[in-house]
Amino acid sequence: MRNPFGHEGVEVQQAPRPARVVIADDESMFRASLRHLLAVPPSVVRDVYAVEVGSGFELVGEASSGEETVEIVRAAHPDLLLLDLSMPRRSGLEALRELHEDEDVTRTIILSGTLDKPELVTAIQLGARGVVRKDAATELLFEAMTRVMAGASWVDQPLVGDLLDIVRALLQPSCGAVGRQPFGLTQREREVLSLVGEGCNNREIAARFAVSERTVKNHLTRIFDKVGVANRAELAFTAARHGLVN
Repeated sequence: MRNPFGHEGVEVQQAPRPARVVIADDESMFRASLRHLLAVPPSVVRDVYAVEVGSGFELVGEASSGEETVEIVRAAHPDLLLLDLSMPRRSGLEALRELHEDEDVTRTIILSGTLDKPELVTAIQLGARGVVRKDAATELLFEAMTRVMAGASWVDQPLVGDLLDIVRALLQPSCGAVGRQPFGLTQREREVLSLVGEGCNNREIAARFAVSERTVKNHLTRIFDKVGVANRAELAFTAARHGLVN
């Protein structure tokens, strides 16, 4: 057995390794672009894109269909899966549904070319931790991968309102159960959350309830604390999983 300590009894610290990534997309040119980005050294990412990515990323597999995605993820055991939902020979969504049943669940970021509303909510309910538009700025992709690897969620800011709107439309029947108050949200907090989903800013919410913006901020702070999120993007993901929006 290898001694984890040096010759003088000092413990040798293991250097953090890059996050191991699988790309799943049927567009070869898009995969090539992602392959190039994943190979950029962390110091360059920091200097050029102003994003700290730790030890960076290592590409360990590519797939061009849902079928290949399942095979490669199960063989390579990556830390992170960049997944397009629209692929041949079993869609990305079908692949995600099958991988969701595995004991070793891979963190997944959805690469969205177009916003298919039902598919997006289903993907989040199956454990996807991020959504990034394919035309998003490069630094946003690096930020999303870093945040998801840290255990957080990520969704492009322009999609937050859409996502909460999707949740409201698709999950409303399940939210009407008598006495059900997920995360202990009060009625007013749920009303605030609904207005956030409509795209209202703090000033507009304050005007709707005839209260101050400070009061609205206090409501949002309590909502974030109860749900266990840090921002509206993470709140959108949690809302999608639990049907918090009326």
